[in-house]
Amino acid sequence: MTGQKFIYVDNAATTKTLDIVASSMLEIMTHNFGNPSSIYKLGANAKQIIDNARTDIASLFSAKPNEIYFTSGGSESDNWAIKGAAKAMALKGKKHIITSKIEHHAVLHTLDSLKKDGFDVTYLDVYEDGIIKIEDLKNAIRPDTALVSIMYANNEIGTIQPVKEIGAVCKEHNILFHTDAVQAVGHIKINVDDDNIDLMSASAHKLHGPKGVGLLYMRNSAKIKNLIDGGAQERGKRAGTENVAGIAGFSIALKIAYDEIEQKNKKVRSMRDRLINSILKIDRSILNGHPTQRLPGNINVCFKGIEGESLLLNLDLIGVSASSGSACTSGSLDPSHVLLALGLKHEVAHGSLRISLDEYNTDEEIDYIINNLPGIVAKLRAMSPLWEKIIKEDEI
Repeated sequence: MTGQKFIYVDNAATTKTLDIVASSMLEIMTHNFGNPSSIYKLGANAKQIIDNARTDIASLFSAKPNEIYFTSGGSESDNWAIKGAAKAMALKGKKHIITSKIEHHAVLHTLDSLKKDGFDVTYLDVYEDGIIKIEDLKNAIRPDTALVSIMYANNEIGTIQPVKEIGAVCKEHNILFHTDAVQAVGHIKINVDDDNIDLMSASAHKLHGPKGVGLLYMRNSAKIKNLIDGGAQERGKRAGTENVAGIAGFSIALKIAYDEIEQKNKKVRSMRDRLINSILKIDRSILNGHPTQRLPGNINVCFKGIEGESLLLNLDLIGVSASSGSACTSGSLDPSHVLLALGLKHEVAHGSLRISLDEYNTDEEIDYIINNLPGIVAKLRAMSPLWEKIIKEDEI
């Protein structure tokens, strides 16, 4: 990108791996490359690296080290938590699962798979602000409810769910509670006991760690079935030779993310709110999700009369990397299921823009977006044959 503007504001899709994380991983891959299951010193050194990372990460969640299991990422963790819990509870005659309509596809598609095996799934509404209602959850619980899976914070609109209250309801009814916290970990301080969480998914690459490594927090009292069978790694729960360097990188990145997290979030919120206030001055723009109960760096807006893909291409031409929603569905022509769940019309949902900031973004970058975005929107609307029709319909 030498010689041209490059502003990265798609941190919800992935983050840049920090230099200190990458260098630490390289050191491990070249000098502590032993198999952690081997009994000689090189293997023992690798196992110690994993044990240290497990202990460090557990302390950040107020969890026990033996409740942390390392995986290949958030999708595997979601699959393991949901399928493992479902299969375990099915043995007790419980085959009903509760989730929300705006979950990540790693959750929704996993549930689709379970429905083929005879499980029944209830999808809770989220209303205009993207947040479920606790009363809806209580009303959905049945005697055969095995699991509730509600994400901590949404990957598209950034809304933060009332996780503590959800967990309390599940605890009262003796139901396992899983939360996909892939977007929340590293940006929100999570205490698994205070939040009444039984199972929690996280991924390193969302917080300046490496891709290909994640974790599942599994409360010791939550007895779920294995997803991957084979060797005795991860205390017999998850087979496969551990990604030692990746696990260490995850731990380092997470500790850095939690260091002075409140000061970092204050800076990010300030940039976020300034950008939101500017964007909403653009005619017929809509903020999606709760105005304040959202991730510090998340901005999700729709512009009537334009296509999100055209907007992204024009932003890319001026050096701004953003997205229209989840990176996992970027190849889809369908509007976001999250935005449709908010009640937006298809044609409006197609004009979405997601900007996700972190503490490494700057006020100068925000200024650049503020100065250029209105002109891009105006240009695309001027090219649209539908824009005049939209104006007339809105005035009726």
